[in-house]
Amino acid sequence: MELNRLFLLTIFLLHIKLSRMIPTRLVCDRRLIQKYISDSMELENQVNQCDELPLLQQPVLLPLVGFSLREWMAKTNQVKGQEVLRDLLTLVDGIAATQQELKQPCPSVLLQQLYGKASFFVLHLQSYGSQEPEATRQPEGTPELTSETNLRMIFQTYRQLLQGKLHFFFNDLRKEFSCGVDRHARSSE
Repeated sequence: MELNRLFLLTIFLLHIKLSRMIPTRLVCDRRLIQKYISDSMELENQVNQCDELPLLQQPVLLPLVGFSLREWMAKTNQVKGQEVLRDLLTLVDGIAATQQELKQPCPSVLLQQLYGKASFFVLHLQSYGSQEPEATRQPEGTPELTSETNLRMIFQTYRQLLQGKLHFFFNDLRKEFSCGVDRHARSSE
């Protein structure tokens, strides 16, 4: 799985400038996270339209992405970022494992799209973490996991993660990133 992440990072770096890895626009423009949430719902709808989705022969481990808002608000942004990153990394690993097993074209194409979208957020969160003074290379702790054989649950977990933890995390980051007047100055650079 580490090889998949290294390969994805290499491709990503070849296509964008390092200076654009800071997720300021992603955080400051609320419409972007809403677009990604809508995209996740669309992917979930598309996978439901695939004919005869098989149950996975090998159960995949998925993060449990539900959370208590009260506990969430008590955490620092660094801890929140680590938690979301940990969940995304687990999800990306689960998607990769499922791709190796699945042979049907309809869900395979959608899984590939999901892998790219989830990996996009992994890279952005790793970029944010590298800017934190006490950031670690790997997220600390282990996520709570569930074993799943239903392919639809992979797509549902991604959507729930975007609608929940990632959405709230970006809301919290807006305060750190000076998204108001400063954003217009950056766009003219």
